[in-house]
Amino acid sequence: MSQPIIRLATPSDLPRLHAVIERAYRGEAARAGWTHEGDLLEGARTDAATLDAILADPDARLLIALNGDSPLGCVQVTNRADGLCYLGLLCVEPLLQTGGLGKRLLEAAESLARDTFGASAMEMTVIDSRVELIAYYERRAYARTPERRDFPILVTPPLCMTVLVKSLR
Repeated sequence: MSQPIIRLATPSDLPRLHAVIERAYRGEAARAGWTHEGDLLEGARTDAATLDAILADPDARLLIALNGDSPLGCVQVTNRADGLCYLGLLCVEPLLQTGGLGKRLLEAAESLARDTFGASAMEMTVIDSRVELIAYYERRAYARTPERRDFPILVTPPLCMTVLVKSLR
């Protein structure tokens, strides 16, 4: 495989990218990777309308990693103002995880936050029981904060999110 390119996603990318997001986060295909939520959550991770809304939002950007026309992963950056951006939807095709593409997407997101939104810090949330994923981000200079947030949808048992922040200076 040639070196994937990372660029801003376009509306024509979304149908194929949506399938990658679902495979990376949920269902049996997700179990081939290590970052899935398949043991914690069922159902769709996102939908087409949500992805369309990200592209339409002037304070959000969606980066896509591609090999030719094939989407391999993505990451979302949202400007929260006052020098803070939020990182979300970071995913890589399950069979390609551990190959460094997630790290490249993360670095591209941090650069975008600095260069496009003038951010001095990046924030993210991770399900608190995902200790291996939190450790991955800590190895990349994200620090746990004392803040916890409720999971954005009601699930049983309830889930809690750990907030992590990285200085971009």
